[in-house]
Amino acid sequence: MNEADTCRKYITPKLHAAGWDDDQIREQVTFTDGRIVPSGRRAVRKEQCRADYILRYTSDYPIAVVEAKAEGVNAYDGFGQAKGYAEILGVKFAYATNGHEILEFDYNTGETRELKRFPSPDQLWERLNRGKSFDDGSRKEQLLSPTRSKYPLRYYQEIAINRAVEAILSGKKRLLLTLATGTGKTPIAAQIAWKLWTSRWNLKNKHVRPKILFLADRNFLVDDPYTKHFSMFGEARHKIQSEVNTSRDMYFAIYQAVDDDEWKPGLYREYPADFFDLIIVDECH
Repeated sequence: MNEADTCRKYITPKLHAAGWDDDQIREQVTFTDGRIVPSGRRAVRKEQCRADYILRYTSDYPIAVVEAKAEGVNAYDGFGQAKGYAEILGVKFAYATNGHEILEFDYNTGETRELKRFPSPDQLWERLNRGKSFDDGSRKEQLLSPTRSKYPLRYYQEIAINRAVEAILSGKKRLLLTLATGTGKTPIAAQIAWKLWTSRWNLKNKHVRPKILFLADRNFLVDDPYTKHFSMFGEARHKIQSEVNTSRDMYFAIYQAVDDDEWKPGLYREYPADFFDLIIVDECH
């Protein structure tokens, strides 16, 4: 049997038997375009990364990668590739299988094991979050709150969003996301804000939507996100310019509009010190 036959006859049924449904199993996923490498006066694009399976606890939360091999091939032959993909994707569980042997590497413990069957989604979630505060209750719901994007998120954008939200829910006060130009910093910021807003996270631990401020140093860097990436907030949006408004949830401002100047005190003085639950500073140089 070749690799495709092995997946169809053995591996996918075993994933189903372990409790993974079709929405959680993503097969033959190409998640990079391939590295561009200079070659003389030209550039060569290297091979794309393509995972046989990416397992997702929810649609926005990848949790494991599975590398498949043909039935007659040793599962260990795919183990290195499985671990390499897991490290790129930021997941903590890597599996290699030929349909009979199942090898697991757990990045939380550094252990390699041979298994009879795949773990279930809830078993992996429990192992991933053992000792954390996301094992049950509202924080789990907030972390797993779905994103809302017009376009599929790139793998590193998912990593940034999930890690930032997890850090915020853990009580971290300052976070720095560093990404290259053109990699989607503003869409990432919008999805972080959306997850926290829709799940009603706030610093006061009340069942209300948070107050969020998106701050930049030029009008273009505020107006464009307001119109495009944050459009799903609808009437909850407000741009701070010359008046004070405290009835909205998603605020936008440039420094010059809220800071002191020689003619008047800054508008920031009109907002209580604890008014905003989250402040996002774009282009944080």
